[in-house]
Amino acid sequence: MNSKKPMGQRIKEFVIDYKRQWEIQSMVIPGIIFMIIFCFIPIYGLTIAFKSYTVIDTLDTAPWVGLDNFRIILSDKYFWDAVVNTLGISFLKLAIGFVIPIILSVMIYELSGGRFKKIVQTISYLPHFLSWIVLGGMLIAWFSSSGMFNEILLNLGIISKPVNILLDANKYWWIATLSDIWKEAGWGTILYLAIMSKIDPTYYEAAKIDGASRMRQIWNITLPNMKPIISLNLILTVSGLLGSNLDQTLVLMNSQNRAKAEVINSYVYRMGMTQGDFSYATAVGLGVSIVSVILLISANKVSSKLNDNQSVL
Repeated sequence: MNSKKPMGQRIKEFVIDYKRQWEIQSMVIPGIIFMIIFCFIPIYGLTIAFKSYTVIDTLDTAPWVGLDNFRIILSDKYFWDAVVNTLGISFLKLAIGFVIPIILSVMIYELSGGRFKKIVQTISYLPHFLSWIVLGGMLIAWFSSSGMFNEILLNLGIISKPVNILLDANKYWWIATLSDIWKEAGWGTILYLAIMSKIDPTYYEAAKIDGASRMRQIWNITLPNMKPIISLNLILTVSGLLGSNLDQTLVLMNSQNRAKAEVINSYVYRMGMTQGDFSYATAVGLGVSIVSVILLISANKVSSKLNDNQSVL
């Protein structure tokens, strides 16, 4: 109904509301200024994607080349290799990493001991607070020829001689996926646990009276109540399929596994910062952002259909 009001009336109502709670409203102003300076003004820099920009040029003096940078992208073999790697790793993270936090959160929620539950939560959160520099160093040491991983496999008789796993390009997708899950699975349970803490306990009491098993209670009570936040996380995950963990890639990638480890973000970083081709790197980043927005909108529409036409975003 408010959208049908005249613009003048809406502005007047806004001014009245602002005066009524100007102290609270004013707290938003620094955030708005921050977003304008660091989020909206830099958008002008996207014009580099349509120019031949070098370090001796400015945004205004660089010559326009139109869509030439995008034509080069379409014929660049190394870019498409990075796209394949990005999608491969992202789909593995989506298939495995999206489900594990849900399962882990349900398992933590079902724990009866309050102190033990807090200990488990704390242990699962810890890897999130360690940088990829630290975790990457640990993985490099564990997967080295003389590392813990090889020692375990040798003692179990699975392998006859030590191998450096990180030098095997064919295993990199699994290493990237599982190490990312190890780092973020515990942190991903926070929202799910918050939702589960709001579920009315009488639902479970009624289910117990009806003779429902614990698994049946989880399936019919816990998971349906988690549906909105699961849908939201799924939308955000799908929209980020073309994104990747740059820190993880830069730490774990080497000359031997580059063919399977190079993702779009690291490719953009290498083209822009290492080779100085800022226009090409910006064009790649712009194209990825456009596709990500399309994925976000599409995932939201699909989710709204599955949630009785109620949009999550």
